Amino acid sequence: MSYCGRCGRELTDGSHEDCRRALELEPPRYCASCRRRMIVQVHPMGWSARCSVHGNLTAS
Repeated sequence: MSYCGRCGRELTDGSHEDCRRALELEPPRYCASCRRRMIVQVHPMGWSARCSVHGNLTAS
């Protein structure tokens, strides 16, 4: 099952169009795999996020 990185709801629950647009400018707050809140750090060169179960995610 996949979850929205911005609101944490299931991707099949609604369109998430607003979430997709927002995630173009801001880092995800929820892990897409397990729905846990991630620890997010924003820095001048981008951002990094860490899920306690699935590890690190960085801006590409």
